[in-house]
Amino acid sequence: MAITGGCLCGAVRYRIEAEPVVTRICWCRACQFTGGGSATVNAIFKTEDVRIEGALADFASQADSGNTMHRRFCPSCGTPVTIQSDARPQYLGVRAGTMDDPDSVWPNMTIWTSAAPRWASFDARNPRYECQPPPPAAAPKS
Repeated sequence: MAITGGCLCGAVRYRIEAEPVVTRICWCRACQFTGGGSATVNAIFKTEDVRIEGALADFASQADSGNTMHRRFCPSCGTPVTIQSDARPQYLGVRAGTMDDPDSVWPNMTIWTSAAPRWASFDARNPRYECQPPPPAAAPKS
């Protein structure tokens, strides 16, 4: 099953032929800005599995984690489409709100809860992290 989506004006479209590695709800302050006051929902894929058509503009900034993040958006309508860390270029986050079927992904965790406003709601089914969780441990070599 392919995941497809794009920006509000249709100038940017993407197709993903893979399941996300993880899908996270993020309450960091930068995501609150790009989410218009709420958290963002980011489905993380292997970069090589995401095919994008159309031009994206790039806004680079330092995240609360200390990583340089690239928030890419449609230069015509301003829709945030992807997010990527210089520390992990092999992964690309796709904003779930840009998916043709946002129900095609389900968040596995909520991160940066320490930055969330008091009125924020959290899904009790998801583990919560006050900040950026560590990357998964590498499998031991046999």
